[in-house]
Amino acid sequence: MKRVAIKPRSDWQEKAVEYGFYFHTMYDEPYWSEDYYYEFTEREIDELEDTTNELHQMSLEAVDLVINNESLLKKFRIPEHVWEFVADSWHKKEPSLYGRFDFAYDGKTPPKMLEYNADTPTSLYESAFFQWIWLEDQIERGQLPESADQFNSIQEKLIGRFAHFKEWHGISKLHFTCCSDTEEDRGTIQYLQDCALDADLANDFLFVEDIGITENGQFTDVNDELIRTIFKLYPWEFMFREEFANYLDSRKTLWVEPGWKSILSNKAILPLLWSMFPNHPNLLESYFAEDSKANNLSTYVKKPLFSREGANISIVDRGSVISEIDGPYGEEGYIVQSYYPLPKFEDNTTLVGSWVVGDESAGICIREDKEIITQDLSRFYPHAMIG
Repeated sequence: MKRVAIKPRSDWQEKAVEYGFYFHTMYDEPYWSEDYYYEFTEREIDELEDTTNELHQMSLEAVDLVINNESLLKKFRIPEHVWEFVADSWHKKEPSLYGRFDFAYDGKTPPKMLEYNADTPTSLYESAFFQWIWLEDQIERGQLPESADQFNSIQEKLIGRFAHFKEWHGISKLHFTCCSDTEEDRGTIQYLQDCALDADLANDFLFVEDIGITENGQFTDVNDELIRTIFKLYPWEFMFREEFANYLDSRKTLWVEPGWKSILSNKAILPLLWSMFPNHPNLLESYFAEDSKANNLSTYVKKPLFSREGANISIVDRGSVISEIDGPYGEEGYIVQSYYPLPKFEDNTTLVGSWVVGDESAGICIREDKEIITQDLSRFYPHAMIG
């Protein structure tokens, strides 16, 4: 695994706009960056793929354990009034679409799981589509060898997954939704809608704020059409704590991601996995913050059960906070995870995101920052597999 300098495409910004990648620059800071790329060998990619598949299956085992354990449901802070809804979604095998593991990986030591973004992961469009366009362009321009490849079957698998929804689950139309105040989420949804259309799955969009409810508790769109199946880029932990949750009933509306993803995406999965698979080479020692075993860790990362883009995460070394990010999370509780430094490439900390579509590893993405905690504005770099 290497960080390699490369000449950026002179027209990449025009291409970004052409393809609808409007958030390539945010707050006057570059988000998409292509003055470097990350180079991987086939062995390294195989290791990431195998690790992703194994950890995903381990995580599903953890979900099955939580579903049947009231004590764990409470530790995961899943509200009691949605326990039946979450359990039903699992027992009925309601289908999931995608997720993303975050790994610390340098190509030399085994990947370490930092967390599993299994409910509302973003950076999908740039991972699945725009970095592939970058690869094709750089090969065509002679900046990369013709044999260069990329670990990236995300788009192909997404289209296949939507076809699976249609064929095996009888879904004839899929609504999509996200909040109205985020350009990145809207861009992600538009990309997913295009993938659904490529699978000949009819779809429509509305903002979360515009979802209606009939007198008998069924969800409707802005045209008063009943919503039978809907993909939401909106966190379950938010939905569960709103009046909205009183009307959740999978017999009336099938949700993608399904309710059981609220367990998989919860940081509480980290100490549970450690207890189920102690000393696993791809896991980091983790505990609930209130657990006495948490005192075993002298240097650790403190994470809220519900958190995104590094918010409210702090790194503690022998009682002193060495880095922390503000944010709105933490009320429900925390876990602590043994601190494992992200690898550094020329003073840049590097995080590998590993995508899962359905139940299969599908590709990777790279985020980079000068700080030691990856955040929402951390730069995105493309990758290539050479040799």
